[in-house]
Amino acid sequence: MFRDEELEATVVGKYAAIAPALHERARRLWAAAESRAIGYGGDSLVSAATGLARDTIRLGRLEIAKGVVATDRVRRVGAGRPSFKKTQPGLEEALERLVDPLTRGDPMSPLRWTCKSRAKLAAALSEDGWTVSSTSVGRLLNGLGYRLQAVRKSREGESHPDRNEQFEYINTTAERYLRRKQPVVSVDTKKKELVGDFKNGGREWQPKGTPDKVLVHDFPDDSVGKAIPYGVYDMARNEAWVNVGRDHDTPGFAVASIRQWWKMMGQRAYPEATELFITADAGGSNGYRVRAWKVELQKFADDSGLRICVSHFPPGTSKWNKIEHRLFCHITQNWRGKPLRTFETIVDLIGNTRTEAGLRVKAKLDSRKYSIGVEVTKAQMHKLSLRPHSFHGEWNYELHPRNLTR
Repeated sequence: MFRDEELEATVVGKYAAIAPALHERARRLWAAAESRAIGYGGDSLVSAATGLARDTIRLGRLEIAKGVVATDRVRRVGAGRPSFKKTQPGLEEALERLVDPLTRGDPMSPLRWTCKSRAKLAAALSEDGWTVSSTSVGRLLNGLGYRLQAVRKSREGESHPDRNEQFEYINTTAERYLRRKQPVVSVDTKKKELVGDFKNGGREWQPKGTPDKVLVHDFPDDSVGKAIPYGVYDMARNEAWVNVGRDHDTPGFAVASIRQWWKMMGQRAYPEATELFITADAGGSNGYRVRAWKVELQKFADDSGLRICVSHFPPGTSKWNKIEHRLFCHITQNWRGKPLRTFETIVDLIGNTRTEAGLRVKAKLDSRKYSIGVEVTKAQMHKLSLRPHSFHGEWNYELHPRNLTR
């Protein structure tokens, strides 16, 4: 046993020294040669030392036995795993239907969510006659635009019994608006950021030994202020407007951000629009219980002439809002490792956020003041042209313009 441990340590040392210079075929042949030199048990020992599969090492020994021929080719002609599109056409579509039955395979669907694991998805596909492993399911999901998300502390309460029905209602409503070429947007406030000489999570390429130096502690008193990015994500066009406030996250600020999106991007993209569908979280400045949010939306409807329909995600499900994984996560990635020293830096980093899927973002600094603690009376609410839907009218409602002249 002691001899095997010494041999394994020797093989580990050899492999670590030359592995960076070896391609796939060279690794296989080197491991096979070491196994032949060791003799009985060589395949197992070399496999444990290098991490190569024993079948790979046996294949290398067969190649050596036949005679190794020098060649630039790493694999033989035709080798390598063929794609599922060739061997099992329709597998991706079957997986898409399992992962998100609401989308029916539509990659531009406004809702893409799943609670199924790779193993369960692979098992379900196998029951339907497909041949696929959980690892392959993971690769296919990645290619379809899904990402493995870590658990976040985001629950606002226990799951509502009509949670899934509300998801379906939002999805159906969004699809109806998209078919009619009417704008559909997802809105929310991104996490507020302290502006100043503070550390920002992540790493960035820098000359060796010259990291960007910032303050040791993130004390609010040392900050320039607090940035409040409010985003408006256009689901159909994969573009967004981010209004970076520096005062308070109020309903007035939220609707002002939507107004800015409509003025700067939406009106040009949808010149014939008569309606606007907004999906929002259940709480915050755009929460379904916030009277001031509805009052400000009514003013926007009156000014724009748009019939505004709003649907809120149920409490505890804010992370399913489209804007979270189509905009905010990419902004965070774009400024990782960069100190957010000024408001201008934040605006520039947000505005330069891009993705391979074609996301386009515009951002602007909003220096206006927004009053907090604004009280809205019942009399003011009665004056609104507010029409709750029959299904959960507290979550789903419309605000019609009181003056139809545009």
